[in-house]
Amino acid sequence: MFHMIGHAIFGLVIGVLARLAMPGRMHGGLILTMILGLVGAWLGGLIGRMLGIYKEGHPAGYFMAFVGALIVLLVYSHVVV
Repeated sequence: MFHMIGHAIFGLVIGVLARLAMPGRMHGGLILTMILGLVGAWLGGLIGRMLGIYKEGHPAGYFMAFVGALIVLLVYSHVVV
């Protein structure tokens, strides 16, 4: 249970940082921001493993999670807004 709470907090922090880095007004609340951060961390880990930065089964670091969240936010802002 604490593991899931840690993931949620990590996703929220990464999502907030990505939203602050992206110019313009973004719609959505804390839950959407947390989901954005979680999906971004997953995408960042996938990209990191494809580039050979992370070994298989290792999670993304803060930087790659942030990069992944920026990519997800960019796609989200073009598709939804």
